[in-house]
Amino acid sequence: MEITPSWTNPELDGFRDAVRRFVASEIAPHGERWRQQQHVDRDLWNKAGEMGLLAADIPEEYSGSGGSFAHMAVVFEELGYAGDMAFGLHVHAIVAHYLLNQGTEEQKRHYLPKLASGEMVAAIAMSEPGAGSDLKGIRTTATRPTPGAEGGYRLNGSKTFISNGYLADLILVVAKTDPAGGAKGISLMLLETRDNPGFRVGRILEKVGQKGQDTCELFFDDAHVPLANVLGGEEGRGFVQLMTELPYERTIIGVAGVAAIERALHLTVEHAKERRAFGQALIEMQNTRFVLAEIKTEATVARIFIDRCVEDMLAGRMDTVRASMAKYWISDLQCKVVDGCVQLFGGYGYMLEYPIAQMYVDARVQRIYGGANEIMKEIIARSL
Repeated sequence: MEITPSWTNPELDGFRDAVRRFVASEIAPHGERWRQQQHVDRDLWNKAGEMGLLAADIPEEYSGSGGSFAHMAVVFEELGYAGDMAFGLHVHAIVAHYLLNQGTEEQKRHYLPKLASGEMVAAIAMSEPGAGSDLKGIRTTATRPTPGAEGGYRLNGSKTFISNGYLADLILVVAKTDPAGGAKGISLMLLETRDNPGFRVGRILEKVGQKGQDTCELFFDDAHVPLANVLGGEEGRGFVQLMTELPYERTIIGVAGVAAIERALHLTVEHAKERRAFGQALIEMQNTRFVLAEIKTEATVARIFIDRCVEDMLAGRMDTVRASMAKYWISDLQCKVVDGCVQLFGGYGYMLEYPIAQMYVDARVQRIYGGANEIMKEIIARSL
């Protein structure tokens, strides 16, 4: 990172040092093992909770660390600089914010402390085998009990591509409570997975990259959800809640993307200085210098843009259109930059033992999750 973020301060610098030490000791050494087992160790969540990283921007009254979005941005930058794509903290933080901003007071006081400590790991289940970015096309249903009967909702259906799905204790499930209601028939349900016989985790999916992240299929066969566990306490508000909270997720993707761009540039400059060809260092060749000059310029533009986005998040003025711009443009740029860096590494860039190769396979999904980039462009186009 060559440009100091415009939103930082001495307190955040100290926090960054602590996060960097935590990542170096508790995350970086385990990357290969986690890729082999396809999920992080469960106790990582507890350790991160003890450090105050899981809910860094959640108020202290709900057992969070009482920080701001800047604190979470620091966490995601440091994970990016370390090359970690296994720890599903982004999804966990997103669910915490759905609860904070959309949940009832009872839901917040019950669940946020458990998410902050790592007692519960959170996931959000949107995508289905037949419905990805088109949330109106989901088929998972949550039905009320018949009048006079006891119990809560019965959740039926399936979800796929669910990050944290293997370890999740609490899943925010997008379901239809009124199949004939269109967007107004969608609700968000808080499903606890422990001792829930109607809930089943399918296989951990074999992905191109991000292999250390437990991405799963989920199945619901009359899975139990208490009546009080409709997010916000009211049916039919799910679509509005999703649209309201998506800017947080998309800005996080942008923050992580810029960190990856900056890391790729750093790794490639170091390689170009050390690697020799035709009697000279790669950095001395004009093509190499020009490619790196372009990447440094693009990285600088991306840094200035994402810093403005973080400032807007802190000021409460980040909107869906700006977040969609950040998500699509930065993730596209990330893939372009990393691909260019791989080319400068030559054959070594195609070897997974080199970090740049791992970054190459990990980057591609950035353009898909959080809403495909084509959807981002549609959102932006509607603002014209």
